[in-house]
Amino acid sequence: MRKQRMKGNEAIVKAAILAGCRAFYGYPITPASEIAESAAELFPRTGGVFVQAESEVAAINMIYGAASTGVRAMTASSGPGISLMQEGISYLAGAELPCVIADITRGGPGLGNIGAEQGDYHQVVKGGGHGNYRTLVLAPDSVQEMADLTTLAFDLADRYRNPVFVLADGFIGQMMEPVAFAQKARLPEPPAWAVQGTAATRGNVTNSLQLDFEKMEAFQHHLEAKYRRAEQEETRFEEVALDDAELVLVGYGILGRILKAVVAEARTEGIKVGLLRPITLYPFPTRRLEALARQAHRFAVVEMSNGQLRDDVRLAVNGARPVEFLSRVGGNVPSHHEVLAFVKSLMHAKELAHV
Repeated sequence: MRKQRMKGNEAIVKAAILAGCRAFYGYPITPASEIAESAAELFPRTGGVFVQAESEVAAINMIYGAASTGVRAMTASSGPGISLMQEGISYLAGAELPCVIADITRGGPGLGNIGAEQGDYHQVVKGGGHGNYRTLVLAPDSVQEMADLTTLAFDLADRYRNPVFVLADGFIGQMMEPVAFAQKARLPEPPAWAVQGTAATRGNVTNSLQLDFEKMEAFQHHLEAKYRRAEQEETRFEEVALDDAELVLVGYGILGRILKAVVAEARTEGIKVGLLRPITLYPFPTRRLEALARQAHRFAVVEMSNGQLRDDVRLAVNGARPVEFLSRVGGNVPSHHEVLAFVKSLMHAKELAHV
């Protein structure tokens, strides 16, 4: 299969079109702007729709309308824009409407800066809007995964009738790598629940308002059952050198790549370290971490935020092992040498504790 060299942001758009997406509504923001630019160029060529909305609030509500018709639809933004979309995302989850949202994260809070960060974790992974809902979240570590996970995101969105995020830091969005794509576009048939404006679909309604308390509770139980099913069937992660690892590194996105290099070098020095890279941030690989806690001596989370991923690792390990932490924020990324020195300091401290 012939590969094409492009940015991660551009790969998202081409993969979306090949996955049958025909509607893009968005508002450009660094470091996600190339997504809107590429969508503006490519969607009309395929008979699709591109609209640059007047705001992120407008864009996410346009997604609501498009998704209601059964069309595969998407948007993209970064931290401040995703914050503005939260109410609409909650409406989408409440109406059980599938869509894909790409979040190419930047430094925060507030306007922050345009450097890569991972501070959007809580607002994306935990369901940042109001109410009891979740979004499925995929975290690529390469341009190829930007394409592959975008394709998967549309399938998961339809399977669970729910918004799905592709959450990538600015490094992954901006870097250029060779990527291979599926050969043919897939145009799924409109689902039975869609509002098509025909006699057959006249009774279809998309709505997140439920005034009856008992019905609202039953509906939330329905959502919870759907999320539990996703936790059983959709958890994805990558493992590196975990069979005998005494120290387990955990990181996602660009840090997953850095941690692979750290593991490789540490192993040449006889240090028993491995890597667990979550690919789905929700569903989170809790069971795998629980199993590793029975084998490894400790865990170390490396992330470009203030401990948001670390909190989920701590919950998964449930006090069975210590969870150490290395953080860079503000648009900074831990270097390979910085992480390797951190790993050696942890292993040295363990050795001293046994003296």
